[in-house]
Amino acid sequence: MSGPDRDLHERNRAAWNLATDAHNSHKGDQATFYRAGGHKLYPEEIELLGDIAGKRVLHLQCNAGQDTLSLAQLGANAVGVDISDSAIEFARNLSAESGVQAEFHRADVYDWLQDAAARGEQFDIVFSSYGAVIWLSDLKSWARGIASLVRPGGRFVVVDFHPVSLALDDDWTLRFPYSSFGEAAEYVVWSDGVGDYVALEMQQSNPDAEIPGVKDFVNPHPSYEFAWGMADILSAFLNAGMRITEVREYPYSNSGHIPGMKLNEEGKWVPPEGLPKLPLMYGIVATRP
Repeated sequence: MSGPDRDLHERNRAAWNLATDAHNSHKGDQATFYRAGGHKLYPEEIELLGDIAGKRVLHLQCNAGQDTLSLAQLGANAVGVDISDSAIEFARNLSAESGVQAEFHRADVYDWLQDAAARGEQFDIVFSSYGAVIWLSDLKSWARGIASLVRPGGRFVVVDFHPVSLALDDDWTLRFPYSSFGEAAEYVVWSDGVGDYVALEMQQSNPDAEIPGVKDFVNPHPSYEFAWGMADILSAFLNAGMRITEVREYPYSNSGHIPGMKLNEEGKWVPPEGLPKLPLMYGIVATRP
């Protein structure tokens, strides 16, 4: 395959439209949380983002907008883009109800990057996080699109689940490809689509608690996840003319994205007892010369 596979993107769009409604049904009154000045960014991304007050920040694959509004809470002029109709509708409603201003666009990220570059848009920071990269069918054009929108001296920041962790099955054995290793994008098909990982994490955090919202969510739409290793990601930005200034690997996660993970005393998700330390998240900062 050459270039993004928009057919698979559209199939993922259908899966995300249903999953997003289930996810947000569990999260309670978010508008009140934001009206009170709350934000949902973790220390890892705050550190890599740096001071964003007054900066124009583009949040790609923003999902339902909670982190985009969190960027705005920290003083950014925030713009969020996501392929899911229900996610962007939720984000716009949450922005209106909370009074936290951000701009949201429903689009395939590849189309939006191309159109924004044609309009001459520029951003101080472009940001992606937590489960973003696996939905990308073409890293090279993604990185080039981002590089075209970053102002000289600006930067791209990503904090995401490590490819090592994404190669693990629910029993922590190796099952899925770590990378496409320079070949055409390799992907995994999930016949049950995007699941209700929010309910799963809530159950792992407190097994005896009643989970509010949608019960026993089943997604009728299959989904498609792409395998990209660290070399794929770093090389994409180097080849796009960006300069890599930070690379971090973390032996914990801010999300219980694999069954069996445990919360440690610092509130971080770690592997089950008896397993060695593994990189469960990574962070990258790439700057435009």
